[in-house]
Amino acid sequence: MKAQFLYTSTFFVLMILFCSFLPNKSIAQVEDKSEKTLRLGIIGLVHDHVSWIFNRTKKDVSIVGIVETNAKAIARYQKRYKLHDSLFFTSYEDLYNKANPEAVSAFNATKNHLEVVAFFAPKKIPIMVEKPMATTYEDAMEMAALSKKHNVPILINYETSWYESTYEAKKLVSQNRIGTLNKLVFNTGHPGPKEIGCSPEFLEWLTDPVLNGGGALTDFGCYGANISTWLLDGQTPLTVSCITKQTKPDLYPKVDDDTTIVLEYEKQQVVIQASWNWSHNRKDMQLYGAHGYINCLNGTKMKLMEKESEGEHSHTPKSIEPSQKDPFRLLYEVVHEKKTISKNSLYSIENNLIVSKILSLARLAAQEKKTLAWDYLE
Repeated sequence: MKAQFLYTSTFFVLMILFCSFLPNKSIAQVEDKSEKTLRLGIIGLVHDHVSWIFNRTKKDVSIVGIVETNAKAIARYQKRYKLHDSLFFTSYEDLYNKANPEAVSAFNATKNHLEVVAFFAPKKIPIMVEKPMATTYEDAMEMAALSKKHNVPILINYETSWYESTYEAKKLVSQNRIGTLNKLVFNTGHPGPKEIGCSPEFLEWLTDPVLNGGGALTDFGCYGANISTWLLDGQTPLTVSCITKQTKPDLYPKVDDDTTIVLEYEKQQVVIQASWNWSHNRKDMQLYGAHGYINCLNGTKMKLMEKESEGEHSHTPKSIEPSQKDPFRLLYEVVHEKKTISKNSLYSIENNLIVSKILSLARLAAQEKKTLAWDYLE
């Protein structure tokens, strides 16, 4: 009996020692496999930002289907990313019925965002669209109504929503590091979509006043409208002014290519300089307070002046959560972890309804050559 007890005890001790030497990687691999994968449908290949999802290396999101009928766009992406023919569908209905997506991400013309929402929202499929939300305030309101009716989230994706500097700037303002905020300046754009080599399929709708809602005004004016609305906690401007120019009518005959929007608030002024005529690619912002300023040079580089006597110095933004850094991870968490998008989020419908109204008023202000009150559309 004693011998049996000693044998059993020795066996268990050896098993415990053996398990303790197992590589941690084995446990991690089991945990990774237990995480669900988001089944994502891609709507359109005619927006060059679609390369973001194809270049993504994380395994938590899987592309289960792509809706596209443009043969040149299909051929280009098939060649570049080795995409199988079975991934492609010619209609939303085919994608929905045959690929069983859990969410869709739209990379089509902005004008077509509404039809994507109209099809997928009643089917309870969450939707993410590229900025801006819509080409008109009316379309944006209809998208919002569909989201509310069917209780389905819609996310609007901006590159600047992934920037550490964006979140750090708001934190510094809330800490009163520059004093009372009084002026916000946004410089966004590049030398021009043709000049930087955008694809022909992208250019076809990006330079169309109906399919894009404008030129630089909508393409890059939306960034400043989005971030300023977020920084000011959902406030709406009192008035909207706008000047649009065609500096390169031979290249962009149908739309503006250099636009300045001015938003008047009760205590702040916002200046948005959106252009396809910059000397370089840029998405930077300057926030001015009563005794200092924040200069966000890009996503990771910042300059800060808290007091003129102390001068300007470099400031390193804090790291941000994976779902802040990666819109597809955010969409994953919305679907699989039931994460909710707050009303003042950079991605939210509420924020982007204000953005859509700002852009619509800016377009009208430029056409009528006058400053318009916020209630002008009502």
